[in-house]
Amino acid sequence: MTDRLLSALGTCDMVEIDGLHTFDFQLSAQTLRITCLDGRVPKHWTFSLAQLQAATLDDASQCWRLSSDAGEHRLICMQGFTGNNDNNDEDETDEHA
Repeated sequence: MTDRLLSALGTCDMVEIDGLHTFDFQLSAQTLRITCLDGRVPKHWTFSLAQLQAATLDDASQCWRLSSDAGEHRLICMQGFTGNNDNNDEDETDEHA
């Protein structure tokens, strides 16, 4: 199960932690760092590799339960959609050429 959390974190685009969404997270070999704004208040979380390895998946809510020195947190890994500003569409033809 631990591999699934680390894999999900390695491939996700966004996380939700304790009901707050953010794209600002970094997963390294030893830590997971998450930053987001709750209104205008910045919030920060840091989880060690041991805390990530101890995380459990709640099947009913599909969230990971992580414990830190500040208590228990709920983490959801999400896949996002990204826009592409590349205007070179293969199906498009240049009428002005």
